[in-house]
Amino acid sequence: MYASKYHDIRTVVNLSGRYDLKSGIAERFGEDIMQKLGENGYIDVKDEKSGGSYRVTKESVMDRLNTDMHAACLQIDKDCRVLTVHGTGDEIIPVQDAYEFAKIIPNHKLRIVEGADHGYSNYQAELASIVLEFIKASLEQDKAASS
Repeated sequence: MYASKYHDIRTVVNLSGRYDLKSGIAERFGEDIMQKLGENGYIDVKDEKSGGSYRVTKESVMDRLNTDMHAACLQIDKDCRVLTVHGTGDEIIPVQDAYEFAKIIPNHKLRIVEGADHGYSNYQAELASIVLEFIKASLEQDKAASS
């Protein structure tokens, strides 16, 4: 999103990003999320994995629902290099979202990690290698362009 508003960065790494921002809200927070947000303006959510908690506000959900990711992606500068990495086993965000980014971002590289879940469990080394290779190539391109 930053790269769609500000054109001062040359490289973006998108790890398992959500393209369809309208999906996933009810699945994650319940079908009655909007009713609950209407009552208090927020809900507190307990993170089962970490044991911590976080607050979801009505404003943040409305911002998400009102964001047009397609339009935002079209605003990314053609010289900004974007890498999207996504796992085929992602249980939170469908891998199809990665293909949507690839369709519309002009200077885009897509890497699909076969079997990887949303947190890349058991695929950390492969993820690190993919990202490192992309960052190194981007830095080399920047260096060559400034010479």
